[in-house]
Amino acid sequence: MTQLYDSADKGTAAEHDVVMRGRRVMEITGVKQVESFDSEEFLLLTVMGTLTVKGQNLQMKNLDVDKGLVAIKGRIFSFDYSDHPSGEKSKGLFNKLFK
Repeated sequence: MTQLYDSADKGTAAEHDVVMRGRRVMEITGVKQVESFDSEEFLLLTVMGTLTVKGQNLQMKNLDVDKGLVAIKGRIFSFDYSDHPSGEKSKGLFNKLFK
């Protein structure tokens, strides 16, 4: 896990942008933490919630810890935001299954 810091930690609002170039490169600012990543999925904690990026042959092209910038290259299929921390959603599903 890589911890990234931004201006939100200092009490000011942090910027968050997602720029996609031809479904091959995605640049994301306002990333606080990289939760996990592999060739098919990136899970990023941003200042606007948890961002999941799915695709094929995904690779981290750039990581700038100081600026909270992550660039991903590969074939991008989808990206989705969740306001819940990554563990809560899974925990809720398992709790429902085993009640």
